[in-house]
Amino acid sequence: MDQQQNSDLFFMQMAISEAKKALEEREVPIGAVVVCRDRVVGRGHNLVETLGDATAHAEMQAITAATSTLGGKYLKECTLYVTVEPCVMCAGAIAWSQVGRVVYGAADPKRGFMRFGRELLHPKTELTAGVMAEECGALVEHFFAKLRN
Repeated sequence: MDQQQNSDLFFMQMAISEAKKALEEREVPIGAVVVCRDRVVGRGHNLVETLGDATAHAEMQAITAATSTLGGKYLKECTLYVTVEPCVMCAGAIAWSQVGRVVYGAADPKRGFMRFGRELLHPKTELTAGVMAEECGALVEHFFAKLRN
């Protein structure tokens, strides 16, 4: 395993920790962290129910925290790690903030941005999919299975 893969696993574990915080708060368990030069500069998890705000997705929380930490609106040198493929709204925020790289775990064939194409991201944004996909997907699957019972 190379250094990049090790880093991706390490930071995806942090995103999973954020997702577990969401789960404890009865939110859809999705978590995100923004990393710049091997330092976490933003983190977040879904707060849609807590805040009564449909835009309070994990990615939005993490991007807002990162831009605040770094003091600017662009995240060109940052990587966003998120447990589930971002939705179209979050892909737009990722594009506008010019995130340098996005790494996500589980695919979201129903609501994920890839249904509409990679072009929703900034042209220079690198994309890595499927990191710890099983673990990331299992959190969401169990959450919705419990709701149905």
